[in-house]
Amino acid sequence: MKGFGTDEQAIIELLGSRTVKQRVPMLKSFKTAYGKDLIKDLHSELSGDFRKLVMVMLKTPAELDAYEMYSAIKGAGTDEACLIEILSSRSNAEILEINRIYKQGETMALIPLRSSGSGNRDERPNVDVSLAKQDAQCIKNTPAYFAERLYKAMRGAGTKDTTLIRIMVTRSEVDMLDIRQEYVRAYGKSLYTHISGDTSGDYKKLLLKLCGGND
Repeated sequence: MKGFGTDEQAIIELLGSRTVKQRVPMLKSFKTAYGKDLIKDLHSELSGDFRKLVMVMLKTPAELDAYEMYSAIKGAGTDEACLIEILSSRSNAEILEINRIYKQGETMALIPLRSSGSGNRDERPNVDVSLAKQDAQCIKNTPAYFAERLYKAMRGAGTKDTTLIRIMVTRSEVDMLDIRQEYVRAYGKSLYTHISGDTSGDYKKLLLKLCGGND
């Protein structure tokens, strides 16, 4: 691919060493320099979970949240854990931006604002008790909550890559160091080690860049 030469290692170094505020403007810069759509080019040249991770890393945080929440509620069944994960850890300003992006393709707002007090916090209908408790835990100790979500995403046969990718990307610039510490405390091994053993190839390399180091 022109500009990258389909050099996966170059892509890993380029995306893995930049913040989201540095990554997203690359789309416009690439268009200006080469007259081509970077997203389309990468999508056509890459494959598998590595492609999914790269595509996610080129979205703004609000774009990613809006997409993930849309995916969580469309079709049969609702991924309530995903909804709780996002709603419990985003500010009202972030939720407003998610709604703004979501409404570009929908006629109604996606989600209510968080309550500023302790009462009437959960305005979403039909969230069962166990998930409501999960929501409360997230508010008390966000890093521990995400450590548990990551552990469960990689536990047993078959990795839940959508969850793994979403959390690694959205928390890498927020509280990844705290999540890593909680992970070691709770599970007796580092998040870095678990990712290393559960993933492979370029996908693993870029995830480990987001992780930031071993503990």
